[in-house]
Amino acid sequence: MKTYFNISEFSSIKGTVVTLGTFDGVHLGHQKILSKVTEASKSLDLESLVLTFHPHPRTVLQDGTDLKLLNTIEEKIELLESCAIEHLIIHPFDKAFSRLTAEEFVSNVLVKQFNIKKIIIGYDHRFGRNRTATIVDLIEFGEKFGFDVEQISAEEINEITISSTKIRNALQNGAIQIANQYLGYPYCITGTVKKGQQLGRTIGFPTANINPTSLDKLIPCNGVYIAQATLQNKTYEGVMNIGMRPTVDGQSQHVEIHLFDFNASIYDEKITIELLEYIRPEQKFEHLDALKSQITADKETAIRYFQ
Repeated sequence: MKTYFNISEFSSIKGTVVTLGTFDGVHLGHQKILSKVTEASKSLDLESLVLTFHPHPRTVLQDGTDLKLLNTIEEKIELLESCAIEHLIIHPFDKAFSRLTAEEFVSNVLVKQFNIKKIIIGYDHRFGRNRTATIVDLIEFGEKFGFDVEQISAEEINEITISSTKIRNALQNGAIQIANQYLGYPYCITGTVKKGQQLGRTIGFPTANINPTSLDKLIPCNGVYIAQATLQNKTYEGVMNIGMRPTVDGQSQHVEIHLFDFNASIYDEKITIELLEYIRPEQKFEHLDALKSQITADKETAIRYFQ
């Protein structure tokens, strides 16, 4: 897959099958649309193209929006590549771009720049200035400019009943298994290992403290999770905690993981953690021995899960 960071960088002589959207999460609903794009491009001997945007349009158009995303740019690129898309354009979204009329967008971007022959889009997609154009307008533009429009019906979308918003809500409520089911893969957090207070070592449970790669990435609700980490091209099982660490009077949210059968120094190393199951909410214990006892129980729960 070739990736471009501006619409102007791409051109096609052959012609394209296009879909567009934010694709946050690249979840099962998105994957269904993407598979239609790749199938159509092969059958029509055209190039498959996805147009997406960064930052998320909602954060540009709605003042004060603190929208947390399911994917970093790097994760989104990797997920779209796994869907066998040939070309990905991540275009900078700003207010100037948002002011393009629907016809300007279709004529200047889809037709002149992309050499579009077919577009595959959801039935409820809206586009153009103030998002006033609908699928009906797109079909009319297709007739005018000579490209086909394939609409993903409400029935097909409702069969899956998946949305990025539903997944965000699941993650914020500890429903990690539902989120993973909708995504079609385990939700992950990538970051670097930073030096912490090393309190875990004092009770026999050293943890790797994670500094997430992106501030825009959604961190699931505070609590204890069964997780596995990929580090130095190896995968390790573990128990993960997201929270304020109230037993030791923590003042800020921490993301940390205790890896089983692991004691190497990994400061500044890149780590990717997959969240597999929510065990329990974070809680304050009267003393460290009580915390140690609970972590022992959490670890046993995780070991049974992996077995």
